[in-house]
Amino acid sequence: MPQGQPSSVPNDGLTTRQRRNRPLVVVHTGEMKGKSTAAFGLALRGWNQGWSIGVFQFVKSAKWRVGEETAFRALGRLHEQTGEGGPVEWHKMGEGWSWARKKGSEEDHAAAALEGWREIARRIGEQQHGMYVLDEFTYPLHWGWIDVDEVVATLRDRPGHQHVVITGRYAPRALLDAADLVMETTKVKHPMDDGQKGQKGIEW
Repeated sequence: MPQGQPSSVPNDGLTTRQRRNRPLVVVHTGEMKGKSTAAFGLALRGWNQGWSIGVFQFVKSAKWRVGEETAFRALGRLHEQTGEGGPVEWHKMGEGWSWARKKGSEEDHAAAALEGWREIARRIGEQQHGMYVLDEFTYPLHWGWIDVDEVVATLRDRPGHQHVVITGRYAPRALLDAADLVMETTKVKHPMDDGQKGQKGIEW
């Protein structure tokens, strides 16, 4: 895409504006770090457009608070106080989904992941958010906890203008085929190769 221009334009009857503004399914996969960081960058742009942002983390520990979570919670408060940007919701599977009846219970991880997906699918059906970030969602798909075909069908048939960004390694082929944009991160070098642990401001 030289200078942001498409290499070809399909003969699908859509206007340039319609094609430019169609909602996207975006997948960030691959072995290297940066997949979630890039997804949160998209969410930041969406917030700036006034979209409702919904972040759903499927694997990270509830005790692990990434820097982006703190920043987005602050942006959510800013929206509530001033109307700037858009509303923000941030949910983590490990602490019990906020809509679960038994918050904090010892639920099986697979059941909890499926419960999270069911809530996301309900929200998609109701057009609740302008952008969804399903962080590390590829793992419950890869492990067979959530049916890939069901996810693809829900994303394909979603109403309105809702962007969905999915991150994680081992993205299933069916999901990649259904996505509009796929990014794969590849490691060239990493400080951990030389025994260095993660550090503030870089890993969290």
